[in-house]
Amino acid sequence: MSSFATKLIRWQKDHGRHHLPWQNTRDPYAIWLSEIMLQQTQVSTVIPYYLRFLQCFPNIGSLAAASLDDVLAQWSGLGYYSRGRNLHRTARLIIADHGGVFPRNVEVIRQLPGIGRSTAAAIAVFAHGQQCAILDGNVKRIFARYFGIDGYTGEKKNEILLWQKAEELLPGKDGNGTEAGIEAYTQALMDLGATICTRGKPKCSSCPLLQDCIAFRDNRTDKLPVPRPRKPLPERETALLMLMKQERVFLEKRPAAGIWGNLWCLPEMPVSESADEHCMRRFGMKVAPLARMLPFDHTFTHFRLRIHPQPLQVVSCPSAVTPDGSKSWITFDDALKAAIPSPVRKLLMQYACHDHYAPVEKQL
Repeated sequence: MSSFATKLIRWQKDHGRHHLPWQNTRDPYAIWLSEIMLQQTQVSTVIPYYLRFLQCFPNIGSLAAASLDDVLAQWSGLGYYSRGRNLHRTARLIIADHGGVFPRNVEVIRQLPGIGRSTAAAIAVFAHGQQCAILDGNVKRIFARYFGIDGYTGEKKNEILLWQKAEELLPGKDGNGTEAGIEAYTQALMDLGATICTRGKPKCSSCPLLQDCIAFRDNRTDKLPVPRPRKPLPERETALLMLMKQERVFLEKRPAAGIWGNLWCLPEMPVSESADEHCMRRFGMKVAPLARMLPFDHTFTHFRLRIHPQPLQVVSCPSAVTPDGSKSWITFDDALKAAIPSPVRKLLMQYACHDHYAPVEKQL
């Protein structure tokens, strides 16, 4: 076993995390769920979502049998909703193609929706003790500093080099031919990146790899890894219509493709349009303005969206729900339990906490 792996395994035993809710299990379903939720999301944020999700969908069968609406409702607020959609799709594929049993082979796991090379490896390690290398963002940061790797870690040549290092540093087999501490080693990498070798202000004095770390030796821990080359985020803007009637709000389901796919959302309108004309033309609704709400920004991975909320009182409308079920009047409490995007949740909570219900002309 390499000294790198040995140091990490020893450190993890005494200083690593041992009581996270998805640890101390070999259940591939629970491990898979945690790995998907932890993609681009902090542990502290994931824990309550993970526990609630398992309560609602305790196994693959219950997840596969649920509606996508119910799954996304439990995911609502966690962000990156394609993860929730892929979980649901994968559960149904496992029922249909694998007899309801989560696959053991890491290459088969890797072909499932929403699962890449590193996530597949983590599932294989923790569920089955297989000798597989992970390379998530935390591990890339550790390796970049330890080996003094210049350049953005996402560049092709660096990606190849990092995977090579990840494979070479695996603890290997012990004298009996069995895997030697692969779970502890993999967990150690995750723990070290999350608690010690952090992006900002790493706690180098507590690091078991300090002695051989090139970034520490050269006083470059603040320079490595090199961040992704930044491009200015494109900016867009939209108006979200908060249509109110008898203390209910009007929501419509977004198309499966595009942002907020399959989520319930406030109707969207170009900011250049008139709300009166838009609501009459699109929904046959006559509306009156309510108290103004300030615009705010919501940042996606590839662009920044300026959202202009438009609270409106519905004076008259032809029908409550369309026949296809893609639109609905819903109470605020029920809306907050539904599968809604975080900006919509923010608006509804903000609106509910203030007395905005009177039309503007009555407040003047």
